[in-house]
Amino acid sequence: MTKNKKLLLTAALLASLLAPPAAQAQKIGLAVPEQEGFLTLLSNSILTASKKVGASVVTENAMRSKSTQLNQIQNLIAQKVDAIIVIAVDTEATRAITKIVTEAKIPLVYVNRKPVDLAQFPAGAVFVGSDEKISGTLQAQEVCRQMNGTGQVLVLMGDLSNESARTRTQDIDDVLAKPPCNGIKVADKRIGHWDRALASHITSNALITGKTVGRKFDAIIANNDEMALGAISALKSTGLWTPGFMVAGIDATPDGLASMRAGELKVTVFQNAAGQGSAAVDAALKLIRKQPVERFVNVPFELVTPANLNRYAAPN
Repeated sequence: MTKNKKLLLTAALLASLLAPPAAQAQKIGLAVPEQEGFLTLLSNSILTASKKVGASVVTENAMRSKSTQLNQIQNLIAQKVDAIIVIAVDTEATRAITKIVTEAKIPLVYVNRKPVDLAQFPAGAVFVGSDEKISGTLQAQEVCRQMNGTGQVLVLMGDLSNESARTRTQDIDDVLAKPPCNGIKVADKRIGHWDRALASHITSNALITGKTVGRKFDAIIANNDEMALGAISALKSTGLWTPGFMVAGIDATPDGLASMRAGELKVTVFQNAAGQGSAAVDAALKLIRKQPVERFVNVPFELVTPANLNRYAAPN
């Protein structure tokens, strides 16, 4: 071997010894409350975004139990994941989650459901989501426009332990309290817990009760598309469905958009699952790298009606 070749081999060996170790793939813990409707879209978008950046994901499903979710997050901490992304079962219970995760010095990203302790977040915790004051406001204003500011409505509420359900419902009340929408009256409110089947059942009962006492609903405004679709099913099963009946939801899920294309759902509000998911993963990676992240990363809502449906749903 020539002297020059020996020098080159020696240099290459030294370079390999002195080179920094290859970056280790990040492991992200994902705690979800359930897998249904919009939440399935969101969790899938988090998985997709993580795969694109080479991060692995350990997913825990709490099946709507806040105590189960807390235990699952403790398990993720024990597994020494590099960051934890949480869609909270109960936004009133996030203080305990924030405490145990940040005390373990693990970056924490809440997504979609606004944690009650957002204003008191310590370093290393952020929220990625959409401003719920906009969602219900866009929805109610468009319902008002299409109803010409008059009529009676049934409001289907989500789980009131979630900030989004409370805020979306309050948005409706605020819009309908002022001209030109104060000719629309909220005749009844029912809790549908975000669920299509339950919303169908309670809407049927509300419609039957309404007929008995002489109450007529001109519209149903639901906190999400799943309940709106349940309401449409109830209208059909009770024989009260007409093509012009006003039903409004929020989320612009594939099923919701398909219903709108079929002439059923009249209003929804696009909540960007892919945008929230990718922003959550991006925030988690930045926190892992000690890079700055805004406490609230906003992914805007967008109104969807039959007039602009093609922007959000592929043609048949």
